[in-house]
Amino acid sequence: MERTNETDERGEARRGRILVFSGPSGVGKGTLLKRLFAETDFPLVSSVSATTRAPRPGEVDGVDYRFFSRDEFLRRREAGEFLESFEVYAGGALYGTLREDVETALDRGDWVVLEIDVKGAASVAAIYPDAETIFIEPPSVETLRERLKGRGSEDDAEIEKRVAQAESELAASGFYRRRVVNDNLDDAFAQIVGFLSER
Repeated sequence: MERTNETDERGEARRGRILVFSGPSGVGKGTLLKRLFAETDFPLVSSVSATTRAPRPGEVDGVDYRFFSRDEFLRRREAGEFLESFEVYAGGALYGTLREDVETALDRGDWVVLEIDVKGAASVAAIYPDAETIFIEPPSVETLRERLKGRGSEDDAEIEKRVAQAESELAASGFYRRRVVNDNLDDAFAQIVGFLSER
């Protein structure tokens, strides 16, 4: 579907929006976001995260991720170039969202989609108070546990770790402007489209 950016009353490109999506692993964020990109004409663009991990086969710098050395990443973070950043476990890879990339997209009138965790979302919301923050949640923790088991990609210990993380995220998600319970994918999708159509 062709996407068109918004214009103001003078016909000039209107500044874009920041759309923050968060939710526990296994809640269906990825599926919902794929449908948003494929089935709506909102001027959506994905934020390309920066990372210190090595590129995987087929990944392209600037398309899949912005690949930095750890020293370069830390230098940029110290200089305040990231909206949010986090480390995967102690001593693991660093990930983050570059402010310059987001600002460039906003100036074009794009709607920048950030799929980030609760801590990252709080950091972004502090910098952009008008960001549209949407938390996708399961109908219940037990439903999430069953969905994770159904994927068959994690053992029981990993599933319980993810469930504990989900409970922590749910407890810390009170600042989100919107909450969507993904009990039925079509209903959740329609609810998100409705939120984004309000402006």
